[in-house]
Parts: sequence; C-alpha cells; structure tokens
Amino acid sequence: MLSRCVATDTHTFATTYWGRAPLLSSADALPRDFSDLLSPDAVDELIAERGVRSPFIRLAKEGDLLAKDCYLGPAGFGAEMPDQVDSAKVLGEFASGATIVLQGLHRLWPPVIDFVRQAVDELGHPVQANAYVTPPDSRGFDFHYDVHDVFVLQASGHKRWVVHDPVHAHPLPSQPWTQHRAAIAERVEADPVIDKVLGPGDALYLPRGWVHAAQAQDTTSIHLTVGVAAVTGLDVAKAVIEQLADDETFRRSLPMGGAPTDRDGIIPAVTKVMAQMVDRLRDDATALSTGAATHLTRRHAERTRPAAVRPLATLDAAARADTTSVRWRHALPAAVENADGRVVLRLPDRLMTFPMSCAPALAALHGGLVVTAASTPGLDPADATVLIRRLLREGVVVPAAADR
Repeated sequence: MLSRCVATDTHTFATTYWGRAPLLSSADALPRDFSDLLSPDAVDELIAERGVRSPFIRLAKEGDLLAKDCYLGPAGFGAEMPDQVDSAKVLGEFASGATIVLQGLHRLWPPVIDFVRQAVDELGHPVQANAYVTPPDSRGFDFHYDVHDVFVLQASGHKRWVVHDPVHAHPLPSQPWTQHRAAIAERVEADPVIDKVLGPGDALYLPRGWVHAAQAQDTTSIHLTVGVAAVTGLDVAKAVIEQLADDETFRRSLPMGGAPTDRDGIIPAVTKVMAQMVDRLRDDATALSTGAATHLTRRHAERTRPAAVRPLATLDAAARADTTSVRWRHALPAAVENADGRVVLRLPDRLMTFPMSCAPALAALHGGLVVTAASTPGLDPADATVLIRRLLREGVVVPAAADR
C-alpha cells in the first residue's frame, strides 16, 4: 500500500513524515495511477446500480453539507427504504456544483476493501476510505483540518490543494477544526506550505491537524481520501487507567467537603489519588502494560473488521472439511492459550475451548500455515476434519482460495 502512496521508502516515511510533515508524491515517482481503485465508471456504477444508502453518501457545496432530501429518496416496490440514493437528484446537484462524497468505500467497493485491508496490515492503525467527486471549478469544503491522517490519491481529473501549518498540532477526535475557526481564518492569510495541482496518479500525505482546502480545476476531479485513525499515547494512558476500575482503592468516594467547585478543598484529594496512581504504575508496571496491550488489541479489533467470510462457500467447504485447504481468517485477532488441561482460543467476542491435542494445529493455523485434514499438525485426518469443520463454521478459518 505505502509503495503506491508515497515516493520514498518505508523507513524514511516512518521516521521523517509519519505524523510530522506532509509529503507530495508525483505520479512519475509512483508505480502507477489509482484508476484501478476508483474510476469515473466505478463512481457511476456505485450511484446508479449499487443502491447506496445514507450515510454512505453525502453531498457538499461551498463548505456546507446539503440536506439529505436533495439526493436521497425511496427505493420503490420491494425495497421500501427512504434513504437510498436518487441518481437523478444527484445528477442535478452535481451539475450545479455539489461535491459527491462516497463514504466508507472500504465496506462497499472490492478494490478499496482489499487496499484498505493491506493498509491496516502495513500501518498498524485503523484505516477507512472515502471518495470525493467534485465538478469542474468547484470546492466541497472550506479550509479545515482533519483529526486523522490522510493519504490523498488523485484518481481522475485535477484538483488544487492548498496546505498550511497546523493551528492545533496533533488534534484528537474530540478537538475538531470548528473549535479553531478564527485561528484557521488567520492562518490561511499567510503563505501556504503546499500549493499544488494534483493530477491522476499524484498523491499527498497530510498528518492530522494540517489546514487545507482543495478545488477542482477545469475537469471533474475524483480522489480517494484514505484516513488513518492513529493510536496515540493518550489511548495507551486510557487503557492503563481503565484497569484501575478493578482496584477498590480508586473506586472509593472522595472525602466530603471537597467539591470540585471548592478549589482549595479538592486539590488535596486529587493530589492523594495521583500519588496512589503513581505508586500503582510503578509497582505494577508489567501487569498494567500487559492489560493495556490487551485492551488496545481488543479496541483495534472493534475498529478494523477482519476479512469478510462468504457464508455459502464456507458452509460448502465445511461439508468437505476432509479435503478443503484452510487458513486463518485474515486480520482476525486471537490468542491461543493453555488453561486447565485444555486449549483456549481467545477471540475478540468469545472464547472457544479445545482438547489439548489440538494445540499444535491451532498454533500452526494462527501462525499462518495453510492446512488440510491430511496435513494438520498433531492430529490424524479424522480428528483434523472435525477441527477444520468447527473452525470454518465459527468463522475462524476460511477456505484458502477464498481469503483474498
């Protein structure tokens, strides 16, 4: 993924640009364009034939979002849904200068699904993808900043990007640009850091917080914005603090008479609790770190879905479990543990238990090995067939050929 988005090696990007500075990458320096991810024909197919519903589509014009009834409508007999895209309405608004925003393409469009899955693997942070389709000489949004990092991939047409230094560095999701309107208005009066027209195949990386606006040139512009919700040090702190809920010391009520409105009264109580927290962090650093890592893994799993399963093909494979090749479901987090003489498979939403004889097989699958019943480590073909069938039906493994 990175090799298509940045014109530098992974180490240089990670140490020089990631979270620090914008990076322009021209089509000449990148391996190819982005038309395979999204093209004008693909945009038309999504709007005209895929039954896209809100909130997977929005329209914006000159900085404002349009009312939903401007582009949505009922779907007709057999699909009585009031929030499905109305292609004729979209045509009218687009012709009058509105930008089409196709949201969540990592859930809708197969090429983008695969691309985002690869991005999650490489970056290690949750990733999403939206598309912005802007008519000639139009702008969808005013100067603003995002609370997530973005890779802008210009797929078609040309768009001018103007980028300024941050007014609030490294903003959190709770710190949107609307809290800094005046500072942004002042900042954009200065010379920009970047003022560049992107053409097909060009890419731009922007860390969160960098102020920007973009305007299509003399043709329709289509670009993908690949957004990255970076995990921060504050997320780690929250994961550590969450574990203190299990400690009776921190669940106790503060002393009477120390209301938050009484500054002199509350400070001693706050100071005492902070001292207790420092002691706990010092004394139980290893356990708290392990717990925090588990919490962050679970949260990552909630925000980045594993590869989808194909129900019909999976059940067909389960019926042929004695001959089907299977592999671990891509991006499904799990831990294989031994407890009380059994093997426990700890998944984000449940626990599964198996006889200890299954330990080598589960470890091999979790480690990436593709197996059949005849080649499953530690089990004879009959027992391996039972294990494979169960794992297929539970969505833990998938037919090897189906895991894209």
